[in-house]
Amino acid sequence: MNALVGASDPRSQHWLSFRIGEQLYAALLADVGEVIRDGDLTPVPGSATDLLGVRHLRGRIVPVMDGRRRLGLPTLPVADPVTVRIVMLSHAGQQVGLLVDAVGELLCSDGLEIAPPPPGRASRSDDPVSGVLAWQDGFVALLDVRRLCRLSGEESHVA
Repeated sequence: MNALVGASDPRSQHWLSFRIGEQLYAALLADVGEVIRDGDLTPVPGSATDLLGVRHLRGRIVPVMDGRRRLGLPTLPVADPVTVRIVMLSHAGQQVGLLVDAVGELLCSDGLEIAPPPPGRASRSDDPVSGVLAWQDGFVALLDVRRLCRLSGEESHVA
């Protein structure tokens, strides 16, 4: 916990970490709107296989993606259903939920080296992993929210 948020340096990048399977991932805190409990979703026939459905959230219809499927992880039962959350991500005015196994801590990458994605991943243009941050006794895969949620940056395109 030695690099937790708290520094007042505006150049430092703050990240919200979360666990999907056994791996830690993180999204820029500026791209995180909120974290909510898992709830009822309405399926969308003919949608991408990683789209679990849509959810009504304060007057908006928000698509919710399965983090495991989107990141190509095996679909295993959740270890603890009590910790499952939906991380609401946003980019260019668009909002998408990402189902995760558990929310972790806030990280600050200020002064820490962010390495490029592991070889083989970088060759995929749609790969949402933008870098890797050494953290405690492992690493955190840093996600590019625009690529993760397949957002174009245009107001009309969603997941």
